Amino acid sequence: MTSEAEPKKKTSRAGRDLPAAVGVGLALFAVVIIGLVWLPWLFIAFAAAALGLGVVEVHRALLRKGMQAVWLPIAIGTVISVLGGYLVSVRDLGMDPTTFVVICLGAMIIASLVGRLFRGAEGFIRDVAASGLLIAYIPLLGVFLPLLMGASAGNLRVLTVIAVVVASDTGAYATGVLIGKHKMAPAISPSKTWEGTVGGVVFSAIVGALLTHYLLGAPWWAGLILGMFGSMAGTVGDLVESLIKRDAGLKDMSNFLPGHGGIMDRLDSMLVAVPVGWLVLHLALGA
Repeated sequence: MTSEAEPKKKTSRAGRDLPAAVGVGLALFAVVIIGLVWLPWLFIAFAAAALGLGVVEVHRALLRKGMQAVWLPIAIGTVISVLGGYLVSVRDLGMDPTTFVVICLGAMIIASLVGRLFRGAEGFIRDVAASGLLIAYIPLLGVFLPLLMGASAGNLRVLTVIAVVVASDTGAYATGVLIGKHKMAPAISPSKTWEGTVGGVVFSAIVGALLTHYLLGAPWWAGLILGMFGSMAGTVGDLVESLIKRDAGLKDMSNFLPGHGGIMDRLDSMLVAVPVGWLVLHLALGA
């Protein structure tokens, strides 16, 4: 036995490895910023890989409920739909990007049905439903990212949507700590309050109005709408992922990101907010 105690890793109040969390967070931030400002293909490749891993994470969660999705063609199709959707958006390949991503989604559905045919009748409906959930939850929502990125000033549009979601999270946390009293969904996310949620919407609306006007040259009121609905969509995304984890008995979706948990633990709000951001900015600015 030694007389000196072994050094312990620094952990946050949530019990996470703090140095690892900071390091991974900075790395993710650097990839996103470098990709959006200088190397758009880096950002798209990073997003495609993240969404593909997200499929793996949700599949593992569903397995804990006895639901066996045909996950591999869905994961591959997710990556192809994001990379190909952006390629078709920025290159004149004779195909509309929306058509391309719809074809990819249809192919994933067919592949998941065919892949399940040979396991027998027992549990067929359950497993096909699991594959349908995977497709609807990740690639169907995720394909709006290349559509958003491939539009005019797409990198700035994506940056604006990300900033709106970050502002919502920050505003909700700050407001909830200061004046939060009334729990919004204690059975799903005990820390969320109605006061915090409203604060997140207000913060997000302000940031959205400023960035949409000064960064994108669009009317400020479009940014106000973007911020309000983007914040609410992000909250829905967070609650949905929390419910999946609770039903599956998980604290984190995975340990893919040291100190942070899983990919979906970081993408949950963004995944639902991006389609909303695409719609608002598409109506305000066009394609």
